[in-house]
Amino acid sequence: MKEEIKESRLDNGLVVLTDRMAGVRSATLGFFYRTGARNEPEELAGITHFIEHCVFKGTAKRSALEIAIEQDRLGGNLEAFTTHEETAFAIKVIDDQLEAAFDLLSDMLNDPTFDDRELESEQRVIIEEMKMTEDSPEEFLGELFSRKFFPDDALGRSIVGTADTVRTFDREKTREYHAAHFHSGNLVIVAAGNVEHGRILDLADQLKTSHTSVSRDKSQPKLEIKTAAPIIVHQKPDLEQAHLILGLPIVSARDERRYAADLLTNIVGGGMSSRLWQKIREERGLAYSVGASAAMYLDVGVFTIFAGTSPEQTSEVVDISIAELRDVVKNGVSKQELDLAKHQARASVLMSLEDSASRAAALAQSEMVHERQISVAETLARIEDVTVDETVDLAREYFKTERIAMAAIGDLTHLPADRSLLAKKEEN
Repeated sequence: MKEEIKESRLDNGLVVLTDRMAGVRSATLGFFYRTGARNEPEELAGITHFIEHCVFKGTAKRSALEIAIEQDRLGGNLEAFTTHEETAFAIKVIDDQLEAAFDLLSDMLNDPTFDDRELESEQRVIIEEMKMTEDSPEEFLGELFSRKFFPDDALGRSIVGTADTVRTFDREKTREYHAAHFHSGNLVIVAAGNVEHGRILDLADQLKTSHTSVSRDKSQPKLEIKTAAPIIVHQKPDLEQAHLILGLPIVSARDERRYAADLLTNIVGGGMSSRLWQKIREERGLAYSVGASAAMYLDVGVFTIFAGTSPEQTSEVVDISIAELRDVVKNGVSKQELDLAKHQARASVLMSLEDSASRAAALAQSEMVHERQISVAETLARIEDVTVDETVDLAREYFKTERIAMAAIGDLTHLPADRSLLAKKEEN
């Protein structure tokens, strides 16, 4: 499928992007805001996520029930999410319902009532959400790891905030923060599928907003985000399994080496043929779930290895994981491994072209991270251009034992909560 991407940049800062897909009847519409948990002061931690919830609770034109009914009537799935760097609302509908979907999203996002009773109700809902995270060992461990890995940056804070901060989000605070951050200067509207750019632009021109003079949020990238290398062992004796994370800094989303970093991550732990999967699951039978991933933010990235295993096997899983990282540093990766990772990446990119939701998300991410559209052809070329030497250079720069952070949770009274955990690995 060919890309038919068009863009318009309005005087009020609003960006409109479309990607027409011939031969489909679906359309995905998204409102993406350049604001997330990183933009919040500490005393308002979680307010962006709170607003994401509360815009569903009614406007001057629609009640919360009417919003829910309209969503179902459109036949689409309205999804919303908050990250550290963005807040998004997207709905996939049949093409003849696109204007109705635009009216629903624009009404919710520009004219929420923020009724006091609804806000208090949603505070309770989000506090219950926090309790769910605390009851999920993998999610709890992820938040614990981030807090210690990014000790001096908002990346380390939970996106949902704390119970104490959430309870302070009254109507005045919520309306004020919404007005300051959820405005046209921070907004990217995307549409993909059977869409006409001119029609989406007409709808955007009519968008009701009283914040056209507000300037775009300044993203918070610093010259250097300092990461830490803690060893955290959280005792939870009632768990059958132990869960662990090993983490290291990696390149940011704007770094030209991001393609090499993605391929390196896949080689280490990105699929069933990856080194970690084969060594830990297939050869030793130590874990059902094991792998690696790379999260890349505007100014920093974090490479993580994750696994769930029996408590008595935790040290062995750590040993094998670190040994594989050190092997990449010492001996590099093979051309066969790199070619396989490239085939996987290429397939993922091309298959995403068949889905309007994936293409709409790609429009938004390219704009919000790079402020330009990166074509599929350019992406595939950049993937193909990655060399074995580039992956090895990355590993040698970032895979350093002294920078490894570790977090584990479970019945781990036998595990030392200090860097002696890694002492044996450092000797090799």
